Amino acid sequence: MSRRILPLLLLMLLAVPAAGQARTASARIARVVTPVATLQGVTVRLEWPDAAETGRLTLTARQVTAPDLGYRFDNLTWHCPLQRGAQQDGWRCEGQIRSAGREPLKLGIDLATASTDAVLAGGGSSLALHRNAAAPDITRIELTRVPLAWAQALLAQAWPEANLKAGQMSGSLNIHTPESRPLRVEGRLAFAGLGLDTPDGSIAAEGVGAQVDLDYRKSAGLSLVTVEGSLRGGEMLVGNGYVALPATPVAISIAARQQGESGWEIPQLLWDDGGAMRVQGSLAFDAQSNLRDADLRMESADMAPLRPRYLSGWLGLFGLGELGLQGAASARMQVQGGELIRAEAQLREVSVIDAQQRFRFDGLSGNPVFSAGPPVDSALRWRGGEIHGLAFGAAELPLDSAEGGIGLRQEVTVPMLGGGLRFEDINLRPPAGERGLEFDFGLTVEGLDVGLLAKALDWPAFQGRLDGRIPKARYADDRLDFEGNLVTHMFDGTVQVSGLAMERPFGTAPTLSANIMMDDMNLQALTGVFGFGEITGALDGSIRNLRLVDWKAEAFDADLHTDPNWKGKRRISQRAVQDLSSVGGAGGLGDSLQAQALKLFDDFGYRRIGIRCRLAEEVCDMDGLRSAGNGFIIVEGSGLPRLTVVGFNHRVDWPTLVERLVAVTQGDSKPVIE
Repeated sequence: MSRRILPLLLLMLLAVPAAGQARTASARIARVVTPVATLQGVTVRLEWPDAAETGRLTLTARQVTAPDLGYRFDNLTWHCPLQRGAQQDGWRCEGQIRSAGREPLKLGIDLATASTDAVLAGGGSSLALHRNAAAPDITRIELTRVPLAWAQALLAQAWPEANLKAGQMSGSLNIHTPESRPLRVEGRLAFAGLGLDTPDGSIAAEGVGAQVDLDYRKSAGLSLVTVEGSLRGGEMLVGNGYVALPATPVAISIAARQQGESGWEIPQLLWDDGGAMRVQGSLAFDAQSNLRDADLRMESADMAPLRPRYLSGWLGLFGLGELGLQGAASARMQVQGGELIRAEAQLREVSVIDAQQRFRFDGLSGNPVFSAGPPVDSALRWRGGEIHGLAFGAAELPLDSAEGGIGLRQEVTVPMLGGGLRFEDINLRPPAGERGLEFDFGLTVEGLDVGLLAKALDWPAFQGRLDGRIPKARYADDRLDFEGNLVTHMFDGTVQVSGLAMERPFGTAPTLSANIMMDDMNLQALTGVFGFGEITGALDGSIRNLRLVDWKAEAFDADLHTDPNWKGKRRISQRAVQDLSSVGGAGGLGDSLQAQALKLFDDFGYRRIGIRCRLAEEVCDMDGLRSAGNGFIIVEGSGLPRLTVVGFNHRVDWPTLVERLVAVTQGDSKPVIE
């Protein structure tokens, strides 16, 4: 129909008698149908001056639609000079085309006897169309540096939510539009700097390069797509998954289908990034683009590139965005109805290294399996590792999994600090639906060497033994809660930890809370280890409501005092008096005459020693044994010479107090004794 309009206008011109003036012919056509597009409200006007070699053609259309390609143009106008074709067997017209809301472009059309050619160009880009009368159902399109925005409408047919933001494409496409359908678009394309996103931000791409062979078909509500090719460079985001494509090609192969309004199914998927990762299998999504079914197999001969290329997004949710991986692994994951039903891995000498040095596992091997159905036995082992600087030895975990959980088949002891951590049970439940990762375990601490612990943490040279039992520890909603107590036997006394809990244990700024009770600790040994002035006696006390954020004290209520039931000598050295004065903010040790006399003695008798600190918002509210006027008593003397240490600073800046503590343990304190 479209090819008949121009010859009809030319016949009309020939029928008008020449009178030395321009001849004009026009036509109004309600509807023009072509294999690719339909034009509504068409007006064609041809003006041909007498004896001129060219005429002026003006075509307007109220609306142009290409439903199979997804395009619509309103109020389209095209002006061009009409002339004979190069072979004198047709017509050629080239001029500017405008459409409401769009930038003007240049459109050139050649109507030959056996073919139709059109070129749409602008801004250094061009789209060329060719149709041959011998094969009228095939339209060939050649693209040269075409902005991807030109393909927005076509992409919307298969993926309505996608918004093309940047990039260019070159290549060729064949569009098959037989009267009996289906529509088919196939060809080879190269993309540069591809950028896209979706309104909800769940999918995005930036700077992606690609070379693909594309085949898209649509008929009777069924859409079929196959893509074969490679990706190179750029970044992609899919949900929480972030992909940083390497400079080397990543081979892809996808076969997908969609029936009506249902979700897309991908029965064939291949992603081949060489030794870093090869994934193949199938996927299916529901109408809301949520994962419904999956069967994926993964192989990695070198896991080092996995985190920066593929895993940093998911790992970042747990504060592990810089996790280091080494070794090799293979895995398989199966999902049905949106639920994980089975996952298994084969680990081959895998090392997992936290960049913040919170943990490390060396030589992970085995075949851990998760099953949402029947029970499956497996095992996981390692050669050693560290947790917060504390080394642990080799162990093997015998595992079983059934009904959506995975746990230990029997107790396992992990060697650590001359003793061991005996795990009585471990039960892990992967995320499902709205529920996140959950696990629980029972733990017995057996004979850990406190000296080794202190050395590993760069503490003073404590000595003793750490024992205890945690009947149950439970992790859920990014919080780890412990039942039971840990008891350390040190300095002839005990330290008991209860109410232990951690928030974000695997994330950023982990928070620890606990209550600590101390009983009968030998002060002479304790002050000796800290480099504090010598005190004899026994120390009792508590640190309640302790809260550490990123391992720094944020709050606590500490009360430290000597044991009134101590039967031995109670002596405090001149150095210890000075150190307590510095830490407690003491204003003096009596009047000037008494102070001068006290300097003659190396140590003194005391009745009681006590100091309190309640920390909140980086300020420590200080107190002692009891009030003394405007101050508080830290040391209550006994015998002759008699001394009393009084503190006057009730509110002390916590960082300043920490500096004082460091100074006295390093012998740098310089208190004033009057």
